[in-house]
Amino acid sequence: VLLCILATFAVVTLAWYIRDSLKVDSITEKFVLVTGCDSGFGNLLAHQLDQKGFHVIATCLTEKGCMDLKAETSWRLKAVLLNVTDSSSIDSTVIPVSNTLSHAGLWGLVNNAGRSIPVGPSEWMQMEDFRNILNVNLFGLIELTLKLLPLLKKARGRVVNVSSVMGRLVLTGGGYCVSKWAVESFSDSLRRDMRHFGVKVSIIEPGFFKTAVTNVNLIDADLRRLWDQLHIDVKETYGEKYLQNCESFCCQINSTRDDISKVTHCMEHALTARHPRSRYTAGWDARLIWLPISYLPSFMADFIVYNSSIPKIAMISWRDL
Repeated sequence: VLLCILATFAVVTLAWYIRDSLKVDSITEKFVLVTGCDSGFGNLLAHQLDQKGFHVIATCLTEKGCMDLKAETSWRLKAVLLNVTDSSSIDSTVIPVSNTLSHAGLWGLVNNAGRSIPVGPSEWMQMEDFRNILNVNLFGLIELTLKLLPLLKKARGRVVNVSSVMGRLVLTGGGYCVSKWAVESFSDSLRRDMRHFGVKVSIIEPGFFKTAVTNVNLIDADLRRLWDQLHIDVKETYGEKYLQNCESFCCQINSTRDDISKVTHCMEHALTARHPRSRYTAGWDARLIWLPISYLPSFMADFIVYNSSIPKIAMISWRDL
């Protein structure tokens, strides 16, 4: 019986591996639009897809980001300015893309653009602090996706939305986790809606990696801004010790891993695999610590996150498994 179980497990594992390894054809004829390519995941993915032979439409928030990408990549990559919080900016990107790809359609959309600050206790926030994050991480993502869906349906293409492990387990207050949980929900509903049209939707859930989003100096400075604008009565209820603990969490983020290719390889697989996965978890900390904790009863997860040294251990820059 044990041998039969082991043999069955081996056959299933081999079949899954073979299925997971199958790739799509005609990559050099496919167009992919990637947002947030100034730096980090988006920048590296744009380089990877360009080297693979894709026609890449890389959107950046700054002129410098566009110029740097153009200088470092082939003629197949087109860098354009895009502010996902501005509907007119989205239209100025979508309309030319629609005119160019009206017959072939768009193979891939990678919604990577995002921001993290302000991060901190929710009571320290103003409504504008929540809106600033949600406008980028959620509403901009939804608007761009909806406007490109006709092209994606025509190509029976892919939507790849970058969420976070904090879209499964809340580790801090503010709008970041709120936005990522919403991205998870939107992506799940879109995946089921688009199944009828052959469009596949994947979610990327990275652990902690060193990018502009996890820039400890920016996070710490913004945390101080939130603290300084609090009413004196509210400050007294928290105390300086609470602020120091928040700043300590920011310092731990600074110990995150530099090898962001673990994330971009997941994105690339979602675009090139014949059978992309619904979810990709990048980083050993996400796979072995954060996601398992998220499945625990709430009181156990709260105790571990609040009292345990596991969050600190998880952010040490060990080699990924």
